[in-house]
Amino acid sequence: MALDPRRLVGEAGWIAGSELSARVSRSTVRTWVASGRLVRLAPGVFALPTAAGSWRVRVAAALQGRAAVASHVTALALWELIEHPPGPVHITVDPSLSRRGSPGVVVHRAPDAYAERRRAAGLPITAVERAVVDTWGAGAGSDRADVRAAAITAVRRRMCRPSDLAHELARSTRLPGRAELGVLVALLADGCQSELEIWGCLHVLRAPGMPAFVQQRRVAVRRDVFVLDAACEESMLAVEMDGAAWHGSRQQRERDIRRDSLLATVGWQTLRYSFTRLTRSPEACRRDIRAVHSARMRLFGGGTGR
Repeated sequence: MALDPRRLVGEAGWIAGSELSARVSRSTVRTWVASGRLVRLAPGVFALPTAAGSWRVRVAAALQGRAAVASHVTALALWELIEHPPGPVHITVDPSLSRRGSPGVVVHRAPDAYAERRRAAGLPITAVERAVVDTWGAGAGSDRADVRAAAITAVRRRMCRPSDLAHELARSTRLPGRAELGVLVALLADGCQSELEIWGCLHVLRAPGMPAFVQQRRVAVRRDVFVLDAACEESMLAVEMDGAAWHGSRQQRERDIRRDSLLATVGWQTLRYSFTRLTRSPEACRRDIRAVHSARMRLFGGGTGR
């Protein structure tokens, strides 16, 4: 029976040359490569033609047999925070090692990258916070808007903390765009959990003349615990920023009505703003908030809320 490279390589789609040579002769391997039944991805690494174009196969092959980690945008993709863009995969090695790569692989050098490695999808990989900062600074084929979204999602999913991002950013003193990323990290540390909340915080809640708000304020009402997007303590005014995808359903609107009613029983008034109104009419939103805040302060006799 003729040997079939697909059976030898298996579902992974790639195989180390040493393993392949232990099962078939070198002349057979050369014949398979010459006939296009196998593709030589890198020295000592072979793949099936159907798998050779996969970025996951390319990064697994690039890491084979070396003290290296998947990094930058490739790490973010392995953490499932971003779609891997077309183009090369990215790995990082220690500065003492060679930076030489193979076609379709970009090799970076950084201290402690391998020593501080994590694992995802069965591969050594940089931590989420390091992958965010690396990708932000290097570009690495990914738009910064995508990296912002990855950072926000990672914090919301508790894959890393804002303090982790801040620590990694502090180590990268020469990072291009460092100040912009620092603003994002600070907003995440303040409790913002979406681009809409960041927009509302920067363009509405923190505008001149606005009352002081805190993000992600927890309020207990009997057995329920609610988390307010933004809360002004002195007037007990809550501002909720509703994304269309989440708050557009009838069921969610009914839950919002119940939530707002329960919060009212302990003194909180809620103002809700849709994505469209918040982003298209920020000044009108600011006027509403200031007016309601002033009215509630008069109701409280100029004192503080509870």
